[in-house]
Amino acid sequence: MIRIELDRVNGDFGFEAKDAYGHTVHLDSSPESGGANFGVRPMQMLLMGLGGCSGIDIVSILNKQRQTVTGFHMTIDGEREKGKEPTLWETVHIQFDLKGEIDPDKAKKACQLSMDKYCSVAATLREARCLITWEVVVNNQSVYRCQ
Repeated sequence: MIRIELDRVNGDFGFEAKDAYGHTVHLDSSPESGGANFGVRPMQMLLMGLGGCSGIDIVSILNKQRQTVTGFHMTIDGEREKGKEPTLWETVHIQFDLKGEIDPDKAKKACQLSMDKYCSVAATLREARCLITWEVVVNNQSVYRCQ
């Protein structure tokens, strides 16, 4: 079991969350809904978790394939449902930008394995009926686009 502790530390909605290892994150609501812009919105943190989870998978897979990853950047765009409560993520699109001595086919396969098999956050979002699409760019050359 993992324990997360959360304390209100700033205004009504400014919280500090701490994981079992002492790492902290600040969370808050938007100023439009009474927050003070003290931290990350919780739903945006879910997309950050998606990025971290898949990024760890992809770099690990490429390292095992003896690929040299010298740069890794990811852009995640999400759209939430409209007119519903709760407003879940409806669509998410990820662009993986990789740099280094990387075989494009291995990069595509590593991203595919992460998105379809290993990334627990992606699986959680898909269970909530979120459509996740993604694309891979290696050394500024488009390699693959999953629609």
